[in-house]
Amino acid sequence: IPSPASLIQDIDKKHLVLLRDGRTLIGYLRSIDQFANLVLHQTVERIHVGKKYGDIPRGIFVVRGENVVLLGEIDLEKESDTPLQQVSIEEILEEQRVEQQARQESEKLKVQALKERGLSVPRADTLDEY
Repeated sequence: IPSPASLIQDIDKKHLVLLRDGRTLIGYLRSIDQFANLVLHQTVERIHVGKKYGDIPRGIFVVRGENVVLLGEIDLEKESDTPLQQVSIEEILEEQRVEQQARQESEKLKVQALKERGLSVPRADTLDEY
């Protein structure tokens, strides 16, 4: 099982970090401790919607280790070989908002269909998140 100490060799390399809340960060790993807390430099938050993506500059980013789902080094030679289209921050945020609205509408329809059949679904905000 890899430990945070094994990441010492990855210091100063570009990494992608997937967080527990679903966000994706890309930046240079500058520091890591025994709890897998990370410090990323020149960080961008990458938002994907369909075949498009946008990068929001975030600067220096400190990530608590318990929030890291995935950490991987980015191959700089292959980084530009993506089938995705980069768009402006405003455009990707609007696409994300539309996607979230569509998801909420779909969820409302599911809950309505279940209610019509006599079933109830607990609201997400009443559930404990771990």
